[in-house]
Amino acid sequence: MTSSEKVTYVPAGEIDKVFAHTTNLASSGLNTKILACSDEFFAAASNLLTPTPPINRPGVFVHTGAWYDGWETRRHNPEPYDWVVIKLGVASGAIQGVEVDTGFFHGNYGEKAELQGTYAPVDSGVTDEQIADPSFNGWTTILPPQPCGPSQRRAWKLNDYDPSNPKPYTHVRLLMYPDGGFARLRLYGHAIPPPAPEHINSAEAPIEELSSALLGGLALSASNQHYTPISNLILPGRGKDMGDGWETARSRIPGYTDWAIFQLGLPGSVAKIVVDTKDFRGNFPRAVRVHGLLEGSVAAGEVPAHDHPDWIPLLSGDKFCKADTEHVYEGAELAAGGEDTRTFTHMKLTLIPDGGVKRFRIFGQKGDDAAIENGSDSGGRILSPGAMGITKYCIEERRRKNASKSGSQTVLIIARVAGKFQPITQIS
Repeated sequence: MTSSEKVTYVPAGEIDKVFAHTTNLASSGLNTKILACSDEFFAAASNLLTPTPPINRPGVFVHTGAWYDGWETRRHNPEPYDWVVIKLGVASGAIQGVEVDTGFFHGNYGEKAELQGTYAPVDSGVTDEQIADPSFNGWTTILPPQPCGPSQRRAWKLNDYDPSNPKPYTHVRLLMYPDGGFARLRLYGHAIPPPAPEHINSAEAPIEELSSALLGGLALSASNQHYTPISNLILPGRGKDMGDGWETARSRIPGYTDWAIFQLGLPGSVAKIVVDTKDFRGNFPRAVRVHGLLEGSVAAGEVPAHDHPDWIPLLSGDKFCKADTEHVYEGAELAAGGEDTRTFTHMKLTLIPDGGVKRFRIFGQKGDDAAIENGSDSGGRILSPGAMGITKYCIEERRRKNASKSGSQTVLIIARVAGKFQPITQIS
């Protein structure tokens, strides 16, 4: 595949639509961080990872010159390019598209951008220090050099992205030709959950935050995102202020409700639901509802409608909310009276009637690896290619590690059967 065939340019006006069902992996909100850079004399490279759009402060000067909300290097770079090495906050991620935003950089923007990546999980023996070193030679090209322009968003879709077999990355390196400034880097894709442990000692599978963006959870659609996007709801931690939650416009219609729909990073059961209104004090919803969709309720890649007939209530009635509170629903507060052990793939949060929420979390046990590997859950329903690809990758990664340690290509596969992990087969 040639450089021109590897990517497809996405016009600025279509970027948000094309990548609407992805996560920005290059966000400090996902704990992504800068490891090293060639130069940041005028403005820090860490600004590239700011989740919000760049801002302009004309007439404001600091010791080095005009203030810029982005990464800006010295003039007259003797090397072909400046560079910055970034460690993704997720265990590893699949990248579907790349955006370079030169917002408010006019006479000082970088003329071209290139993106490289590498996969170096914790147990690979390759350290962050080695990857950050300019002599590191483990980079592969994700985005060939592409032209940038003054104060504009430019994005490219990666044509070799395969949802059924996503290529993992843990670190990326952004090259800016020859020098200058970029305001933001956005990497559109999804997290790939880390492989499950090789041996499960507990009789029960661990309870995981299946909705988390760190595990591949995705924000799909919403009735209203007037102030802030629903993608904030599945970020790690509790955030810093009201600006990193989801807040809708005020409604004036009797009986109105707002809603948001999510795809779980891993299909699974529902044992606990958290709705956090941290920092929302005069604008939290009066009450909330939560519904789920079982595996197979929608076709692969389909975004379920908010009025889909198969939404299942997961809470025992509407739950009233309080200001600035982490509401935890489990046990008798769940519609099932406890953990609902069926396999769910999608969630819908409904605000009554509107308002703001900081985080939305679904905790449960992820589905059966063995069934998912064959493309179905324990009930025989077909999985989406994305969910199946991610989980297959985790299974293969576990096999690779087991084989590597044992010195053999025959490894034991463990799966959850009836809520318990059991050895089910040996594969050579």
